[in-house]
Amino acid sequence: MKILSRSEKDTFAIAKRVADRLKGGETILLNGDLGAGKTTFTKGLALALGVTETVTSPTFTYVKEYEGRLPLYHFDMYRVADADEVYELGLEEYFYKGGVVVVEWNKFDDVRDPIVINIRSLGGDVREFEIADEHIGD
Repeated sequence: MKILSRSEKDTFAIAKRVADRLKGGETILLNGDLGAGKTTFTKGLALALGVTETVTSPTFTYVKEYEGRLPLYHFDMYRVADADEVYELGLEEYFYKGGVVVVEWNKFDDVRDPIVINIRSLGGDVREFEIADEHIGD
């Protein structure tokens, strides 16, 4: 499914649509170039899950944890070299905590049944979200 966003408000609405269908235990893989809107999407998802903290990119910490209707674990693997480094850090344990895991710049090599969201900048504030998951449609 492809959805266009023309603003941060639109991106938050797309994130809410995804969040409303989450039950816990899901992994969302966000793909897109730098500045595509991955962290903005995650901010909208957190808001829709009832997170009251300010959401920022965990680029230098690898993961940030937030509490809402469901726990949210936000990963940024941009600075991680490869899957071996991910496993050395012990980050895979978050997949088994029953919350929602959002991964930017995925380096995990064995994510089960992820919700894959590809974000592409079309120029200016316009983004195309392609969501590859049958449970998010409609």
